[in-house]
Amino acid sequence: MKKYLLPAFVMLTFLLSSCDKNRIFEQNQDLENNSWPIAAIREYKFEVKDTSKKYAIYFNVRNAIFYEYYNLYMKHTLIGPDGKTISTNLHELYLMDKKSGKPLGDGAGDIFDHQVLAIKDQTFDQPGTYTIKLQQYMRRDPLPGIMSVGVRVETQE
Repeated sequence: MKKYLLPAFVMLTFLLSSCDKNRIFEQNQDLENNSWPIAAIREYKFEVKDTSKKYAIYFNVRNAIFYEYYNLYMKHTLIGPDGKTISTNLHELYLMDKKSGKPLGDGAGDIFDHQVLAIKDQTFDQPGTYTIKLQQYMRRDPLPGIMSVGVRVETQE
């Protein structure tokens, strides 16, 4: 029995890693007390080596069922290795169905995960470390029910 465990583990590891071959970066940050203050700007740093490719940037959000709104306004600022701002934009992410109030995203029970394509076809002029900052842009401060936020960067095919 033991002789089959190692090959099965190696195969499973290979299959799981090959499913995510386009990802160059992904990080999520938990929010204290499951609430997001406006002043708590989240910062993520990622390395770009290949400037010939196009990239997709996703925002990850985990919310609790007690989140009171169907949407989440979030502002991003993308900064290049030279410290210059490349882009800034306000995004509206839908966390619940507008009409029914049914939670969107993946989840069970009272926690739901969302991965939303925020920036597509992003090109980078120079290799190096890029920074993306996320800030909640709702009228409530702090914003309860947001458990974590994150960024995923992957190459586009």
